[in-house]
Amino acid sequence: MPAGRRRFTLERTVMNRVLSGLTAVFVAGSVCGVARAGELTVFAAASLSDALKEIAVIYQKQSGDRVVFNFGASSVLARQIEEGAPADIFFSADEAKMDGLEKLGLILKETRRSRLSNSLVIVVAADSPLQVPSADHLAGDKVKRIALADPKAVPAGVYARAYLEKARLWPAVERKIVPTENVRAALAAVESGNVDAGIVFKTDARISRKVRVTCEVKPEEGPPISYPMAVMKESSRIEAGKRFLRHLDSGEAETVFEKHGFIVRKHR
Repeated sequence: MPAGRRRFTLERTVMNRVLSGLTAVFVAGSVCGVARAGELTVFAAASLSDALKEIAVIYQKQSGDRVVFNFGASSVLARQIEEGAPADIFFSADEAKMDGLEKLGLILKETRRSRLSNSLVIVVAADSPLQVPSADHLAGDKVKRIALADPKAVPAGVYARAYLEKARLWPAVERKIVPTENVRAALAAVESGNVDAGIVFKTDARISRKVRVTCEVKPEEGPPISYPMAVMKESSRIEAGKRFLRHLDSGEAETVFEKHGFIVRKHR
């Protein structure tokens, strides 16, 4: 174990710290605050919420294994794992957060693989008259506030910033940026009308009837987007974790991911 890493205990104060960071927890059909013995705990990027919930329902019926999800910003989840939170699997929205855990010796390297990709879109509220046909329009006077997942830490925001920097627009829009906890929070800010526009993953825009996509970022114009997954080295259910990763690599899971708009990377 890397020097300086704090051991996770079941003391109330430490558990409260971990649980306070949970954005959503889903147990194949029911909500639960803490994983019970025998459950598989998956820490996953917020943008994966809907697809993984659907996959978990199918998987539980087939395997009998119970799956608990902790959804949130990949940066927050990685930090929780570094501090000793009991994760069996990490499914990140970028390679950097997984790289950090690998350098600390916290993942089983042989189980790591990039399963998905995604793309970025610019969205406005569905009832907004604002037209943003290209990123250039974000620098105009009509757009005063732009929601991004935290561009310093959260993958969706980091990707969005990289795209804007590549387009040489970041200096013109930086003062307009409203950073949010994760990509779903950025989406919610657009839905509520608290911002004029936002940049989110295409998969997140698809779930909302309260936003309108005004511009899709072409893959060649945006940064490479990768969602790696891996089993944690200190998992108490390593074999169960490997079984679930195999299911996530299956054609059945692929169908669900594609239905939710993800670009699937095939490993079979």
